Amino acid sequence: MYNLEYYEKMLRQNSGTAEKINKIRWDFVAECNPKIVLDYGSGVGWFRAWRPEGVEVDTYDIATYPQTGQRYIAYDLVCFWDVLEHIPNFGIIFDILKEAKYVALSIPIKPDNVELVTWKHFKPGEHLHYFSEETLDLFFKIYGFIPIKKGYPECPPRQDILSVLYKKDNTATGTESWGYSNLHKGGRRPKRELSRMAD
Repeated sequence: MYNLEYYEKMLRQNSGTAEKINKIRWDFVAECNPKIVLDYGSGVGWFRAWRPEGVEVDTYDIATYPQTGQRYIAYDLVCFWDVLEHIPNFGIIFDILKEAKYVALSIPIKPDNVELVTWKHFKPGEHLHYFSEETLDLFFKIYGFIPIKKGYPECPPRQDILSVLYKKDNTATGTESWGYSNLHKGGRRPKRELSRMAD
């Protein structure tokens, strides 16, 4: 799926708007004033390339592009730009989220008046999860986060892409809850329920 031809196609499609989109993203997260950031699923590293002065950005991706890797245990901000819908098993990001203060993401959200199979972002085999705003908030609540900012700042030029900034709620007990044992100890029920709720 994610071979060289795939990434070359993404570069051709997106390079023209990459600077604009990533400046929008940095503006979107500016209020949390991060100093150490992890761009998880960083692709070729556009978000790092347009980082503000004084901000350190680690990059991690399954592809073999040059990247820093995860050099810290804890981050002020962890970003999942167009990433969450591709992750097969959310357990792999639990340790990252456990130590993060903020999470920022962009993700496709299907409009209510559009059928899933005719939707632009319906990509079986590539998009493994389809969230609604409600199920997305529920997902991050399980990890102890609350939404503090939402919007569609990347649209246009993009379409149906929601951006959200989450903050760790230090009063939450999400990692000790039913959600922890099911999401991180092999349970499948939450994932199925989130998918059904998003339909």
